[in-house]
Amino acid sequence: QVQLVESGGGLVQAGGSLGLSCAASGSITSINTMGWFRQAPGKQRELVALITSIGVTNYKDSVKGRFTISRDNAKSTVYLQMNSLKPEDTAVYYCYYRRNAGLVDYWGQGTQVTVSS
Repeated sequence: QVQLVESGGGLVQAGGSLGLSCAASGSITSINTMGWFRQAPGKQRELVALITSIGVTNYKDSVKGRFTISRDNAKSTVYLQMNSLKPEDTAVYYCYYRRNAGLVDYWGQGTQVTVSS
């Protein structure tokens, strides 16, 4: 099992910035993918950004240039820096961990991000 503990999030005005972090613990493997998904009310959960253990990244088109994902492998922690936030970024953000061996997925408990206009 892998446990994910998220921190960050909150309320910010449009154009502002927030940072999220997520620390993984438990049965961590060296080859993995971590990232962030989000789910707004009444909508499906969607990918925001992913980063592999060797630093390859993938972003949702609408956050490119505004959000930056990074990770610290020594701390098994992934970060999401969110700049130029928009009201449409409002959602619950979930940390994600995929153990590549066996393609097993784990999720954090979610943290609320609210962007006011």
